[in-house]
Amino acid sequence: MSVNSNINKPVVPFFGIVFAVLCCMSCSDKFIESQTVFDLPVSQTINDLLTGYDTDGDKRITKDDAPPNKDYFLLSTKGDTVILRNTYYISNLLQELAIANDGARDSLLISLRQIQEPPAERISRRIKTQFWDDLTRTIDADGLDRIAGDDKMHDKQQRIYVPYDDAVGIAYFTSLKKERPHLDVVILPKNITPEYVQSINEKPGILSLKIEDNRGVPFVVPGGRFNEMYGWDSYFEGIGLLLDRRDDLAKGMVDNFCYQIKHYGKILNANRSYYLTRTQPPFLSSFIREVYQSMHAKDKDWLAESLAICIQEYNTVWMEGNRYTPETGLNRYYADGIGIPPETEEGHFKEILQEFAEKNNMTEAEFEDKYKHGSIKSPALDRYFVHDRTLRESGHDTSWRLDNIAADLNCVDVNSLLYKYEKDFEFLIGTYFKHGFKGTDGKTYTANYWHEQAEKRKMLMHKYLWNEKQQCFFDYNVKTQQRTDFMSATNFFPLWAGLCTKDEASKMVTVLMKELKEEGGFAGSSKESTDKYALNEVQRQWDYPNGWAPHQMLLWKGLLNYGYENEAREMVYRWLYMITRNAVDYNGTIPEKYDVVLGSHKVYAEYGNVGTDFAYITRSGFGWMNASYQYGMSLLPDEYIKKLDALEKPDSVFGIKK
Repeated sequence: MSVNSNINKPVVPFFGIVFAVLCCMSCSDKFIESQTVFDLPVSQTINDLLTGYDTDGDKRITKDDAPPNKDYFLLSTKGDTVILRNTYYISNLLQELAIANDGARDSLLISLRQIQEPPAERISRRIKTQFWDDLTRTIDADGLDRIAGDDKMHDKQQRIYVPYDDAVGIAYFTSLKKERPHLDVVILPKNITPEYVQSINEKPGILSLKIEDNRGVPFVVPGGRFNEMYGWDSYFEGIGLLLDRRDDLAKGMVDNFCYQIKHYGKILNANRSYYLTRTQPPFLSSFIREVYQSMHAKDKDWLAESLAICIQEYNTVWMEGNRYTPETGLNRYYADGIGIPPETEEGHFKEILQEFAEKNNMTEAEFEDKYKHGSIKSPALDRYFVHDRTLRESGHDTSWRLDNIAADLNCVDVNSLLYKYEKDFEFLIGTYFKHGFKGTDGKTYTANYWHEQAEKRKMLMHKYLWNEKQQCFFDYNVKTQQRTDFMSATNFFPLWAGLCTKDEASKMVTVLMKELKEEGGFAGSSKESTDKYALNEVQRQWDYPNGWAPHQMLLWKGLLNYGYENEAREMVYRWLYMITRNAVDYNGTIPEKYDVVLGSHKVYAEYGNVGTDFAYITRSGFGWMNASYQYGMSLLPDEYIKKLDALEKPDSVFGIKK
C-alpha cells in the first residue's frame, strides 16, 4: 500500500472492510514495506493500546468498544511513522503482544505483514500452530495438574480413578502417589454399576486413559470448562488434526477411545467419574478409517486391534441391552445412572424439582435432599432423569426434540451413525482382511456379513423413520409407535452416512435448504419445530437459532456425497464468513457455538457460550469449531478464500437478493 503524508485523506478499503491507513509521516513518496519490522516494548505498548482503545475494560479491543479519542495508533521505526486504523489491525497487535508477554519477553519484533495478516489466513494459522497445542492434554505426571481440577463438581481433592484390570495404569499412578501424597488413587471395581457411580458422586475424579512408554497418550479437549476427553467432540477434532497433519495426536485419540472400550466398557461421554454410565454418538469406525488412511506407513496391526475393539463396542454397547430396541430392530440412546446428573450447574433442574416438591408439600431444597439420599421415591422423576441423562448421551444437551422423551426414541442420528459403522466394517474388512476378520469375541467376520447388517438397518430405517409425505427422516417413538415431526439437523445425517437413494437425497436437500439454511449456516432445528415444542422461554442450545460445528461438517459432507457441490460451497462459505466476521470484530473470538440467524457469537441459550471469556487473546478457540474452520477451508476454492479474506457477504457472493 502506498504511503500518504496526508493523514486526513479518506481511509482506504482493504480486505473488503475499512481496515487501516498506513502512512509514512516523514515523506510522501516512500513506501512502507510489508516486511518492515517494529521493535515494541511489550508492557508499555499493551498499556497504551488498552488505555486508548479498550473503553469497556475487558482487556480486549472489539467492535463494542466506544469510539476512542483518536481513531489511529502510531508505530515508529527508523524515523518513519506508520498510522494504524481499524479495530482488526489494532486487536491483532494486542494479540501478538499478549503472546510475547506470555513468553516473558520485554520486547516484540513484529512486521507490518503480521499486523495486516488476512483474517482467514490468520485464523487457520493460529488453529494449526497454536490452538491444537493449547488444547492438548495428557493424564500423567506432566499433565495431571492441568486436567484434574473440575469446576463442574466442587471437590478440592485431586483424584484419579483407574480400572481394576489396567495393570500398567495401576503401577504408574501408584508410583506417582509416592511422589504426590495429596493424590488420591482409586482402583475401580470390576463391575461398575449405577449404584456405585452414584456412591462416588461426592468424590469426583478424572478417569485414567492409556499409559504408553511411561507417559500418558495425548488427546485434545474441547476447551474452557470442558477440560477432559469428550466422546463425539474428539472425532470432529480429529478431522481438523488430520488436515493439519497432526496424525500422531489423532491416532492417540483413537487409542484412548479403544482403551475406554476395553476398560470402561464404552466410549465415555467424557473421562470424569460421573460419566461412567454414559456413552456418546458413535464415530469410532470413521475415526479409525480416516486415521489409517492418513498414515504414511500403514500399521496394519494397529488397524486390526482398533477394528476389533470397535466391533466389540458395536456389539456390546449398541446391539445389547437398553440401547437396542427389538420391537423395531433399531437403536436408541439410553444412559444408565441414578438420580440427578451431578455435573449440572446449581439450579439447572429448579423448575422440575419445584413441581415435585409442591406435590409432596416440601420446599425444593428439602425435596431435593431427600430424593438424592433415597428417603423419598418418585418413579416419575426417576424416568425424567433417565430421559435427561439420555439426552446428554446423545450429545444434544439440550434440545426440545429430546426433552423428557429421549430414551423412547429411535433417533435418526444414532441409526445413521451405526449404519456408517456397518459400512466402514464392510469396507475395512473387504479391503484389508479379505479372508475374514477375527473379533475379540472369537467370531470371524466377513465384509458380506456387514453388508447384510447395513442393508437390514437401511430397510428398517425406511420402514420406521422415513416420512414419504415430508420427504425426510424423523425420529420414531417406540412407546407411542409414531414418528415424530421435529425438524432437526440430525434428520439429515443419512446424507452423511450415504444410506439414501439419489432420489431421496434430492428431496431431502430441498427440505434441508428450505428448513435449516440461515444467514450463518445450518440451524440445529427449524424455527417452526422449536416454536411448536418449546414448553417455556428457555432457549435450548441445540435448537434454532443456534448452529453447531458437527452439524455443519456432517451436512457439508452429506451434500458432497450426493453431488450437491454448489449447496455445500454456499453453506461452507456462510459458516466460515460468520466465524471470520466475528473474529475480526471481536479480538479473534472463536467460541463453542453461534446464533446462525443473526450471525453472532452472542448466544443467549441456557449454558452461555464457552470460548468467549478471555483477556487479550483467545489461546485455544474451541475444539470442533477449530476443526470446522480447517475442514471448511479445505473445501473452498482459492477464489472463495480470497472473498472470505475480503469479508464479502454470502448473499453478495452467491448472488442472492433479499
